[in-house]
Amino acid sequence: MRGSKAARALAALLALCCALPGLAQTAAPQPPDLYQQALESIAEGRNNDASETLTRVIESEPLHAGAWLDLALIQCALGHKDEAERIFKRIEQRFAPPPGIIELIEDARAKGCDKWQAHSYAALALARGIDQNVNQGAANSIFTLTRDGVPVDLVLLPEFLPQHDQYTVLSGEYLRDLTPNGTIGFAQFQTRRNDSLSRYDSASLFGGVETPWRVGRWTVRGTAMFGLISLGGQLYQRQAQVQARVGPLMPLPGGAQFHVTAALTHSNYLTLLNFDSNTAELKGQLSYRAEDFSASASAGFLRDHAVGARAGGDRHGYLMTLQARRPLGELFTGELGYVHQDWRSDSAYSPGVIDVARHQLTRVLRATLIYPVSKNQNLQLEARHVSNKENISLFQYNNRQLQLSWQWNGL
Repeated sequence: MRGSKAARALAALLALCCALPGLAQTAAPQPPDLYQQALESIAEGRNNDASETLTRVIESEPLHAGAWLDLALIQCALGHKDEAERIFKRIEQRFAPPPGIIELIEDARAKGCDKWQAHSYAALALARGIDQNVNQGAANSIFTLTRDGVPVDLVLLPEFLPQHDQYTVLSGEYLRDLTPNGTIGFAQFQTRRNDSLSRYDSASLFGGVETPWRVGRWTVRGTAMFGLISLGGQLYQRQAQVQARVGPLMPLPGGAQFHVTAALTHSNYLTLLNFDSNTAELKGQLSYRAEDFSASASAGFLRDHAVGARAGGDRHGYLMTLQARRPLGELFTGELGYVHQDWRSDSAYSPGVIDVARHQLTRVLRATLIYPVSKNQNLQLEARHVSNKENISLFQYNNRQLQLSWQWNGL
């Protein structure tokens, strides 16, 4: 799902060091793809796996200077002081490294290799916004149903129509390495308070563990997560999820990558009867990253199994997302996002009252402008439009939100 920024920075540093001509010029050709697998393990935080792979590279190619240096730095990061020093001395004696590499080795020695250091990451955001439809009120004030073959128009009460309010959101997350081989723990929270409509106040708290492993040439990231959601000051939902993300599945040109994700989510509603469900999702994601532009697109299939006698029974659908990010001038960064979700129920929503199977089509368009205040602080202005089209007009709604937030990201 994610890794610490510090781990990624270390991976980039290792890759850079190993590419320096002054040190790599004595290296003989390495076994096909084996060294690249080691670098991928470093980038994913799997230091133990990387150490084993680098040892295999060195056994096959004793003059592979880059593998020696990477192995020494990983041993140091794992807290294996004596082994790291042994390899540092061998590099100095055998390869006559240039000044830049000597400085890197001395810096590692000065910081010490006594024990493994767990990296952590934290983020916090405070936002103020305007919401045109806090309660997801119906777009049409007239609801028509059929009784004995005769259409009957019902006028909805004001509480079922869109209600406007302003709100404040506080959110944050914390990640920390749990093992030297890339397993991390994480926690996320969010609380929203409306100025007037307190019965729609919400809060959520999620925590979980993510771990990477290797299956042949594929990287798999497994995640287990549990969360609680409250609405109006009352515990509303419990949620548990397991997920596996596989990839990259195939070599693609440039900065493109393709992943496949499978997830299973159980939702337990504490204040509603017959709403519990198990949702399965299978999606593919194509992403592209360049120096000044990044984009991603995903598409997936959904299957939602009702645990009890839920109105409409089981349902199936699909989900598509698009996202792009790029600098706008020298000061700003812009993001655009689009979500398209389609749900279809398997049976009539309420036989004898609403004799149609529910079809829900939700589109979300988001535009964001980001201004960096400092190295790890941003101001972010976001506009969001939601269009929820349904064949049952009672559930059809539209919404617009505008939100200004301050964000802090720390290591």
